[in-house]
Amino acid sequence: MARKAETQVIEEDIIKTEYSEIMQKSFIDYAMSVIVARALPDVRDGLKPVQRRTLYDMHELGVRYDKPYRKSARIVGDTMGKYHPHGDSSIYDALVVMSQDFKKGLPLVDGHGNFGNIEGDGAAAMRYTEARLAKVTQLGLLADLDKDVVDFGPNFDETEKEPTVLPCRFPNLLVNGTEGIAVGMVTSIPPHNLAEVIDAMKAYMKDETISTRSLMKYCKGPDFPTGGIISNKDELLAIYETGAGKIKVRGKVDIENGKNGHINVVISEIPFTMVGANITKFLQDVAALADSKKVPDIVDISNQSSKDGIRIVIELKKDANAQNFINLLYKKTKLEDTFGVNMLAIADGRPETMGLKRILAECVNFQYELATRKYTNLLAKERDRKEIQEGLIKACNVIDLIIEILRGSKDRNMAKACLIEGKTDGINFKSKESKVMAAGLMFTEPQANAILDMRLYKLIGLEIEALIKEHEETVANIFRYEDILERKDSMAQVIMNDLDELKKEFSRPRRTVIDNLEEAVVEEVKVPEMDVMFVMDRFGYSKVIDINTYIRNKETADEEFKYICKCKNTGKLCIFTGTGNLHTFKVSDLPLGKLRDKGVPIDNVSNFSSDKEDIVAILSQSALNLYRLIFVTRLSMCKVVDGGEFDVAKKTVAATKLMDDDAVISVVPLLNQKYITMQTAAGMYVRFQTDEIPEKKKIAVGVRCMKLAAKDTIENVYFTKEFDESTLNVGDKKMMINSIKLSKRDGKGAKIK
Repeated sequence: MARKAETQVIEEDIIKTEYSEIMQKSFIDYAMSVIVARALPDVRDGLKPVQRRTLYDMHELGVRYDKPYRKSARIVGDTMGKYHPHGDSSIYDALVVMSQDFKKGLPLVDGHGNFGNIEGDGAAAMRYTEARLAKVTQLGLLADLDKDVVDFGPNFDETEKEPTVLPCRFPNLLVNGTEGIAVGMVTSIPPHNLAEVIDAMKAYMKDETISTRSLMKYCKGPDFPTGGIISNKDELLAIYETGAGKIKVRGKVDIENGKNGHINVVISEIPFTMVGANITKFLQDVAALADSKKVPDIVDISNQSSKDGIRIVIELKKDANAQNFINLLYKKTKLEDTFGVNMLAIADGRPETMGLKRILAECVNFQYELATRKYTNLLAKERDRKEIQEGLIKACNVIDLIIEILRGSKDRNMAKACLIEGKTDGINFKSKESKVMAAGLMFTEPQANAILDMRLYKLIGLEIEALIKEHEETVANIFRYEDILERKDSMAQVIMNDLDELKKEFSRPRRTVIDNLEEAVVEEVKVPEMDVMFVMDRFGYSKVIDINTYIRNKETADEEFKYICKCKNTGKLCIFTGTGNLHTFKVSDLPLGKLRDKGVPIDNVSNFSSDKEDIVAILSQSALNLYRLIFVTRLSMCKVVDGGEFDVAKKTVAATKLMDDDAVISVVPLLNQKYITMQTAAGMYVRFQTDEIPEKKKIAVGVRCMKLAAKDTIENVYFTKEFDESTLNVGDKKMMINSIKLSKRDGKGAKIK
């Protein structure tokens, strides 16, 4: 019976619900957790949780800007153990980024050691580097944490308390910008100039109805730490009104006189999007332009960047058109790039895309909230201090009576009761007058405790004067704090004064130029058309060589290269594969080299993949318009196709239709070949005239050319002319191909012994 009752209880606890509903709810919970607690910054302090926790932990560890550096591993470990249990790499990555002055407009961490560089080299391991808080972080984000101005919540295991937001005194979200990817949403906010953002914030505080256009008189646009030039100034207003858009950024380029009359194009500032590995990519792109002969003016490329800044020098020939070359860099490389703006942040616990005015409004409201809590707490402390000071001053005026009460009391409680309530019972007084006076003292409890704890040196005349002066200051502070809390104008002025202090100490000149620039126009230099030879070895390395070079070294070239094709340097080449695909690529994408040059893999210049496909033939696209092509497959399907069908714009198309388990084994231009001979894997041969092969469209399968035995396939295809004396090996002997008995298409063939 007990078991039955237990089973019944278990069955009653089972909740029946739709699996899809559980999955939907779980995914939404997970998504919101990632959005709010991991990937997106808070609009108030501009920090993601991992950044906030790292800075707070450094504050708790005492790693201040005026203290010695502490090992990064110590900071990371402490943060992970107390506040952020999501792995050390995310914490250290956040610490590194907050210290990099080429990523942050105002670095929040002062790093000591190798914290990476602008060219993409990563930071050293955390056990080697050291860090401490930057001064602006200490003064601008953490200064008032001890004044109970923000809420604290439990950490992940409820053993510690952490702030839900840092008391940031300036719009850090705009000043430092941020990037983050959450579930179904992404944030990308560019960094701005501190002085401009503060001026815009003050302008909003003075007039909350101010327009975005008017705010942009103060905050003109992004100010990237890498400098550069924003070229679409007129589009910034729409971006700042909606919170989304695209900013076009160019690098700063100067023209200098080089050695031997050469022209040096010097890049001193790069787009913000080029920070990191994209600098190497840019150099590779410029080198590729030189290798492809599209820009024959390039003499040398050198990266002379150092800790003093970016300096990339591209040396051009004497008569080069430098401005046209610069425009070419803007068009063909990342020297001009687009920064996608999506000003998405957490506001009131929800992710929202906000414009400039909304972000400033949220930051101003936060400042008022901080100031209200700060001065409410300060006012309460000053009032408590005033109460005690007044009690001590009053006590000094009747110090003899108080000493008499203390000497006549049996214990502290008796003396305290006399001071607070005027109870004189049990206290020995020297006179009745003293007892009457003691009964009318009426101190408050805090005053009584302060009197009882007062030391004798406080009775010195100078100490009493200092107490009176301190009381006057306290009264003045109370008046000031009450004025700040009661009048919004006074509070606004206090906030603006704090902003001015930050601006005075931490502002710097603008680095990014904002302008309206015309789109770069490149005058294409037409390459003179000429015949060249395409060659590719058995490893897939291909190049183009001069036709005269090929003629002089024909025997060597024919031995070394698997595919050789005559073509125009301005044309295209076609790769026919065993899977029935056609891949086209430009001849100009291949380097024009010498016979012994290595070349480039064919995979790099086309969609062909040597891991997935086999090359059957490589032909010039211009020549295809003059010929017809014969296709032969492994299962003996064949057809003739007009070469004009393969003059396509797409890089990859289907060249033919194949049956299951079939593959193309031969694609040959039909010139004056009269006979076609097929050889199977089993050693069967059939020879018939090419005229018997019908012309079909490229989408057709074709017709059968030979009846194959079970599991037999076509292995080789030979084409011969009328009086051709070409031979093939049959066993240990050679025989003329044209000596094989002529038959009709679709025959079984014969076995040759």
